[in-house]
Order: sequence, then C-alpha cells, then structure tokens
Amino acid sequence: MTERTGRTAPSGPTLVIRGGTVSDTTGERRADVLVADGKVASVEERIESPRGAVVLEAEGCIVAPGLVDLHTHLREPGREETETIETGTRAAALGGYTAVVAMPNTDPPLDSAEAVRNVQELSLSATAEVAVAGAITVGRLGERLAPMAELAGLGVRLFTDDGAGVQSAGLMRRALEYARGLGVILAQHCEDGSLACDGAMHEGAWSSRLGIPGMPAAAEEVMVARDIALTRATAGRIHFLHLSTAVSIEMVRRAKAEGLAVTAEVAPHHFSLTEAATAGFDPLFRVNPPLRPASDVEAVKLGLADGTVDAIATDHAPHAPESRDLPFDQAPPGMLGLQTALALAVSELDLPLQRVLALLSWQPAALVGLDPIGGGGQGGPIVPGAPANLCVIDPTATWTVDPSALASRSRNTPYAGRRLTGQVRHTVFRGEPVVIDAEAQR
Repeated sequence: MTERTGRTAPSGPTLVIRGGTVSDTTGERRADVLVADGKVASVEERIESPRGAVVLEAEGCIVAPGLVDLHTHLREPGREETETIETGTRAAALGGYTAVVAMPNTDPPLDSAEAVRNVQELSLSATAEVAVAGAITVGRLGERLAPMAELAGLGVRLFTDDGAGVQSAGLMRRALEYARGLGVILAQHCEDGSLACDGAMHEGAWSSRLGIPGMPAAAEEVMVARDIALTRATAGRIHFLHLSTAVSIEMVRRAKAEGLAVTAEVAPHHFSLTEAATAGFDPLFRVNPPLRPASDVEAVKLGLADGTVDAIATDHAPHAPESRDLPFDQAPPGMLGLQTALALAVSELDLPLQRVLALLSWQPAALVGLDPIGGGGQGGPIVPGAPANLCVIDPTATWTVDPSALASRSRNTPYAGRRLTGQVRHTVFRGEPVVIDAEAQR
C-alpha cells in the first residue's frame, strides 16, 4: 500500500537501539540498530553511538518491526468524545503499533472520497500510520456499492461494512467481482442479521442462566460459509474479521486447503476470555461477536498455532464511560485493545515470540499491502535502508492493567487489574522515538 497522505518521512534524530535481539522475517540475531534520517542505517553486533545520538536501551529485549493492527476504531469523525485519531494512535504507539487500519463505521461513514481525504489529512500528525478502510456499501446500509474505484485511487486497499455484515448475497457477489478488478480486499463482519436478531451474548447455557438474549454461533458461521462459496464462485479475495467459533475456524482451514484466497483475523478477547466472564452482567464484557465457550477459545488458539488464522487484530472499540451504566443488553459492544494485545498474546498463547510477532506485525502488514512489497514500509526485515518503524519489547516484564493509565479517551477495558507479561519499552515511527521507556513522547 503506497503512501496516501503525501507526508514524507521526517529526517528525525539519530538513534541507536542498543543491546537487543533483532527479530523479524529473517529470524533472530543479537544486534544494535542505528537509525538515521528516518531509516535503518546499520544493523551490527556492536555500534558505537555517534555524537548527539539518542540511545534507546534494549538489553534483554526484542527489537522487532512495528506492530500493524488490521482493525482499529478511531471514532473520528463523529464520536470524538470516545476517541480521536490523536489519542487512538498514541495508544497504538504505546502498544507497539506503527500502523493501524481505521474502520469506516464513523459518522459520517468512510464511503466517499471526501470522508477518506478528511481522515487522511487528520492523520498527518499521528504517531502511527493510519491506513483508511472504506465502506463496501453507501452508508454501510447494504443496499448499493460505495465508489470503491474512486476510494482505491486514494490508496484505500481494504473495504468493509464492519459493525454490519453485508446481508445480500447478490450484492456481496458483485462487490467481490468489482474488488477483484480493482486489486483490493473485502473484509466481512460475519453476522447474519436474521439469526443474530437482538442477541447480546453467545446463545447457550450462560445466556439462559443470565436471562440475556443470545446470539447463536450460526449467525457467524452461516455468513462465513456463504462468503467462502462466493469467493469460490468469483475467484475473489475475502478477509474475515474477528472470527470467534470453532466451526468458522475450520471452514477457513478447509478453504485455504482448497486454495481459495481467504484470510482471517481473531481478536485478543476471543482467545483470552470466555462467555463465563459475563456472569456479573458487566457490560465491559459485551462484544460483537460475543465471547464464546471455552471450546471455541481453544479452537481460536489452535487456528493461530497452525496458520489457519493470519493475524491478531485488536478490534479496539472505545466507548464513553456512561455506557457502562446501561444494562448489559443495551450497552454498546466493544472493548479497548491497542495497549493490551501484545501482552495478552504473550501471556495467553503457547507460541514462540517470533510467531506472535508474525501475527501482530509482518503478516497483517503484508495482507493489506503495508509491507515493503506494497510500498508501505511496515513489518519488513530490519535491514539498512528500511523505513525505521520499530518496536522494542521486553518479553519478561510484567505489568497490571490500569484503565486510568491508558492513553485512550475511553476506559472500557475488561482487563482491569489483570497481570500480564510482555511490555513495549520503545516505539520508533518513521525514525522518531514516539515511545521511550513505556512513556509517550507526544
């Protein structure tokens, strides 16, 4: 994905990231990293600090390409009281992200050139790259296609009506055919509205026990099955957002084995929480798709381990504090995720750290063309000449989630008080240290 905003990489300070282990697509090696003029200048076992250079200590840490989130709700325009591009990308930087994909369910939706340009311009001073996702349909209403060619001309490479699934199979088929010609990706929020109805949590024993309207797993699975069939029929390409059930994961596994152009992401809450978390009726645990039984959680973990799932995406969804005062089934669904995703993956998944980084960095970057091949300079190998989009991670550091200490304008994290392992020490965006010693620099 090429640069969309016209902003060039700043010259930035000269940096030395000293004492760490570099981990990227090429493997791991002990090395210092020199950054100058916004790019990686040298990667050597030992680099003497040039006069005036800023030294970022990385002893005992992993130096990795910056993380890339495929699924961030920045809320601007329209819901700035809950999040802005400024606060959302600050949270992203603190979480190790140097790029996020901004979802289009804003007010107004990102379904026009004017709306996309507005977000691109607002992102010029952000502390992470903001790649704009466009809506598949006008107003996200599922009735007629948005002007995808015009938006693709502005650099949009991912289209989704996230928050609502495209209900018409015929319209989705046309969208897949159109997207194929444009070389862009459609991402589906898999939810059949006729099955989901007013469900607020997973339909099962817990929903019956709590008396909360349930949403059957079939509401997700029916649309996954439909869109795999449409992908087969059109030779199109589909990306499934926040999958959450064992059946959905298995369908993606089989589609990939068939050779279809199908990719998928899962959110941290779907491998770290179960439906039992809703027992206290706390709306912090309401999310869409809903938290599932332990068997689905295990299936999600297996999908991450065996390569069925391509990325961990936060689905960062800020909501105003007063939403917590609403009854569970009336509260808006969604949770914060940018500052906890890495630590949850380290803490909850029995995977090598390099595999975790692949799921959080270079695989999502490649999926949407933010990687070096796509021209975005994200997630690529840490080699001389590469754009300096980096994060430094202490994989053994432990910390406790404190909602009041998060950078978001909202506080709706379900992990308050939870002890996690893995912390971002530094983040470098286009050669600028935007996080030093776990503190935002602007």
